[in-house]
Amino acid sequence: MKKIALFVSIVMFTLTGFAQNSGKAKSLLDEVYNKVKSYDNIYVDFKYVLENKKESIHQETRGNVTIAGDKYLFNYLGATKMFDGQKIYTVIPENEEVVIESKDAEEEGTITPSKMLTFYRDGYRYAWDAAKNVKGRQIQYVKLTPIDSNSETQTILLGIDAQTKHIYNLIETGKNGTETTITVNSFKTNQPLSKSLFTFNEAKYEDEGYYIIKN
Repeated sequence: MKKIALFVSIVMFTLTGFAQNSGKAKSLLDEVYNKVKSYDNIYVDFKYVLENKKESIHQETRGNVTIAGDKYLFNYLGATKMFDGQKIYTVIPENEEVVIESKDAEEEGTITPSKMLTFYRDGYRYAWDAAKNVKGRQIQYVKLTPIDSNSETQTILLGIDAQTKHIYNLIETGKNGTETTITVNSFKTNQPLSKSLFTFNEAKYEDEGYYIIKN
């Protein structure tokens, strides 16, 4: 009976610790979310690294995104993707084409540019993870585990600057062994934006000979 009582005590202690860690993680993520939502707009310049050692794959590139509410302007891999609140416009200079789609064209659950700083709000379990000192900045990691067992993602480590409550980096590990790391190089808020920043000029691209695809 004593062994059973000891076992129960250990289990309860473990569960209590897990609940506290989960609560701490959620509390920090709530702070990050509230900070992000308090800004009129956000500009992020980032480094993107994809690596799969088993397949000998290593890719590095940079990109940037400007976010204002649900609207965004996303520059990545030589293409530009913009959402004006109603339609998504993808400009691909290499192919000289523009793809215009409705908002509903994006798959449910997809991390869109407008959600890249708030995606963690739904669909994940939270756990408090390691803290690291990165060039004098204290980065606290929170581990996210998808609730959906069919997700291709195994875990996501979200690094958060403990002082600013801004996201510093994201490390996603896929079930296929691929690790994707996005590191924020520059994070600017409440910048003066052109009124036409999220306005698509279809005539401009038609004059330049782009092929316009409307889905």
